Amino acid sequence: MDDAVKHSCGLFGIYGHRDAARLTYLGLYSLQHRGEEAAGIVTFDGKTMHAHKGMGLVSEVFDEKSLHALPGRMAIGHTRYSTTGSSTLKNSQPLVVTYAKGSIAVAHNGNLVNAYELRQQLEANGSIFQTTVDSEIILHLLARATNKEFEDDLVECVRLLKGAFSLLFITEHALIGCRDPQGFRPLCIGRFNKTYVLASETCALDLIGAKFIRNVEPGEIVVITASGLRSLRPFKTEEIKPAHCLFEHVYFSRPDSMIFGENVQQVRINLGRQLAREHPVEADLVMPIPDSGNFAALGFSLESKIPFIMGMTRNHYVGRTFIQPAQEIRDLKVRVKFNPIRSIVKGKRLVLIDDSIIRGTTTRARVKSLREAGAKEIHMRISCPPTKHSCFYGIDFPTRKELIANRLSVDEICKFIGATTLGYLSLEGMLKAVSKPPASYCTACWSGQYPIPFGEEGDKFALEKFSGQGRC
Repeated sequence: MDDAVKHSCGLFGIYGHRDAARLTYLGLYSLQHRGEEAAGIVTFDGKTMHAHKGMGLVSEVFDEKSLHALPGRMAIGHTRYSTTGSSTLKNSQPLVVTYAKGSIAVAHNGNLVNAYELRQQLEANGSIFQTTVDSEIILHLLARATNKEFEDDLVECVRLLKGAFSLLFITEHALIGCRDPQGFRPLCIGRFNKTYVLASETCALDLIGAKFIRNVEPGEIVVITASGLRSLRPFKTEEIKPAHCLFEHVYFSRPDSMIFGENVQQVRINLGRQLAREHPVEADLVMPIPDSGNFAALGFSLESKIPFIMGMTRNHYVGRTFIQPAQEIRDLKVRVKFNPIRSIVKGKRLVLIDDSIIRGTTTRARVKSLREAGAKEIHMRISCPPTKHSCFYGIDFPTRKELIANRLSVDEICKFIGATTLGYLSLEGMLKAVSKPPASYCTACWSGQYPIPFGEEGDKFALEKFSGQGRC
């Protein structure tokens, strides 16, 4: 993965366990790959909501003292990469409010494409916002609803939202999960003993020993109380139009997770096999850019019968807090994270596999390092189509003008990155790697066909125009 793409967000919720905060911490830890900017947990102890949030990784935000200060048998947690609003502490989640009907907390994965419009309406009617994230709009809509029951307020609220929203709530009585009618982002249900769990990915269930029950369906609200789990259906049948984000399979989700009913690792192997069929080449070795290309490379090797090998080492300790090299040695940044194994690649014809090329600069540096290590040929193969369009449903892609495939042809990209040849998986081939009908997936970042229209709200920082804040 070219470093230009950042992650989505991770959600975890639990109902009915005395160590709810600690289990939520573990769940968030397993979902760390979905966001590294901030993390937070909110619990309810029967009387009071308790919250702890901070900037950084889950392991940096929480310790034994902070977890001990989060009592209760019900909790929700969030690990964030900002897809709307700046990366600041006040924008971290879950968000908590107390209003006329009690206390409520919300955690959100996705983007609301009508956030700008909704916030304009709410502020015109007197609402005062504390953050610049679209998730806060949901709380204001709930607070203004006038139904007798909270569940009716929630149904009214979600019917006003457009875009991608997998949501977790805790109220004073329930843990609640919700997905938009397109089901852009994943959300699943697990259980162990009498404890229910909601999570973005099944890997979080595995870590705490919960059994996967099923996915929250597109357009469904699940309400978990002491009486068990109930399902609400706020949308009409004709409004449920699944558009699962296929990039979850290509890159975002962990290989050991079941996403949209399929194992991520197996889908990536399928992608690699199809890539080998579409773009065969004579070569000595198939090698991935770790870790994003690992399983697609395995699939390519299995299909092509070309030996698979790990020809690059990855330094897993390079991350958010790494001190960047000085300007005059900036080209060494790529080597800090990835280093070719010279004895393996020297004199070899390589098939180099990655899941995508976004801006192209990082891929170019990696190809250059392999050339310098003595690779004879480098046949670059990408396990998805050219990424030409931005995402407005919960993934922070660069703008269209920054996407190299939007500016250059495949031949021009090949020349730019310095590869011998370059082949992308076709959109049709990618859709063959998954089992659901093609119409069940969102492919907008490749095809430009967006399931839901968007306007100014497509700007990640549009909501900051209300407060005059910069993009810091």
